[in-house]
Formats: sequence, structure tokens, C-alpha cells
Amino acid sequence: MELAEEFVWQGRTIACGRAGTGPAVVFCHGTPFSSTVWSRYADALSDTFTVHVWDMPGYGRSSKRPDDPVHFGAQAAAFAALIEHWGLDRPHVVAHDFGGAVSIRAALVEQVAYASLLLVDVVAIPPTGSPFFRFVRDHPDTLEYLPPYIHEAIVRTHVSNASHRGLTAADLDQLVAPWLTDDGRGAFYRQIAQYDEQYLVENERRIGELDLPVRVVWGADDGWIPVQTGRRLADLIPGADLVEVPDAGHLIQYDA
Repeated sequence: MELAEEFVWQGRTIACGRAGTGPAVVFCHGTPFSSTVWSRYADALSDTFTVHVWDMPGYGRSSKRPDDPVHFGAQAAAFAALIEHWGLDRPHVVAHDFGGAVSIRAALVEQVAYASLLLVDVVAIPPTGSPFFRFVRDHPDTLEYLPPYIHEAIVRTHVSNASHRGLTAADLDQLVAPWLTDDGRGAFYRQIAQYDEQYLVENERRIGELDLPVRVVWGADDGWIPVQTGRRLADLIPGADLVEVPDAGHLIQYDA
């Protein structure tokens, strides 16, 4: 699906796109990904829905200015502004990884109303974070100066590790491409360095306030966020159900 639009918000340029007709569905990506992870699903649903995709500031084709915050709070505010820009009233929202916490915070704090929420292998409640994340947070100003070939090897290994079944060479190339540019290298490490679990603590405290249909979908072989976290998340949300997908990892969009 093409990102044919640009939305300027607080100096940031957000790449976005929409297609189709029918009820509105908005896809939210996670980290270190972009709207690319949802492209095939958006295309498939555009015959019965008006589908909307976007790259969060600091990701994909959106602006990556060093001084723009890219933490959960900033992204939730950007998402709320984009929903208003699109003129959407209670869209269905589908979120993956980091996009889960962003969409939950937009509902609870920014007061954005959804028709439903589908949470797919999401970062939403603590604990999260891998040894790699912790290392980057401890060295945020050093790693962006790695030689490009070492940086590329790190990014490729990290993204590949999100799939249980293995990515094709073409899919891996597409997923890592935004991080291999001059502005992408620094942006890759900044989005990890600004990862603040306090937002997830607040989510967990308030998530019982969600009053809408919620489904949680999880890859049974998610090596980044174990399925036990998905089960606990579903238990915390009133009325939510859980679907576990066998033989699928964190990048469930490619595994199943």
C-alpha cells in the first residue's frame, strides 16, 4: 500500500496513506518496523474497508529529526492528531508491538474513541526489553557512529530474530531499508534509547478502563515477548479474548 500523503504535526512529517471504501481501519506498526509490516493486510482489506496506514515519526518514511521525541507519549499524541486529521470517528484499530502501547495510550490519555482494538504481539504492559535493548539504552550516543557495515549487520540480525519461520531476503531488505540511510542510523538507536517502561506501568494500571471490543492475538513462538504476556494482557482487559497462533513468532504478519 502506498504512503501517498504527508501530515505535518509539530514540525514532524508523518508519511501516511489510505485506500478503499467502507468502515475505517487504522494499522499501527511497532519497532523497529514501519507500516510495511501491514501493507499486504491493508491491501487485502481495502475492498471492504477504508484502510489507513502510517509511519510513526522517527520510523519508515516519516521524518527522523534528532531533536524530536519518539517515546510512547509523543507517538500517542501524534496518533491522536492523525486520527483527527483524517476525520475518523471510532475507527477499528489494529496494532503490533510498540503500536499497542501507542494505541492504548491514545485511547486512555488522548481520549481517542475506537470501534474495536486488535492487539497483535504488542508491547503494552511490563516487563519488556531484551539484553540488546538494555545495551543500546546504556550506549545511545556511541552506537550511531558504528561503521555502516557493522550497523547494517546489527539491524539485519535484530530484525531477522523477530521471525520464527524466517524472512525472505526481499522481506528482510524491505524491513531494514529505513535504518540504513544517513538519518536512519541515528534514528534506530534513538528510538531504543527513549524506550521508557514507565508508560507501560501506567498502561497496566489503567488498562481496565478500556470499554470496547478487544482481541489479543499472539504468536505462540514469539521469542521477543512470550505468549504468557499476551495471556496476562488479555486477562487485564475487560471482555478481551485471546487467540494464540501456532508456529508464529513476533513478526506474525510474515510467519502466519
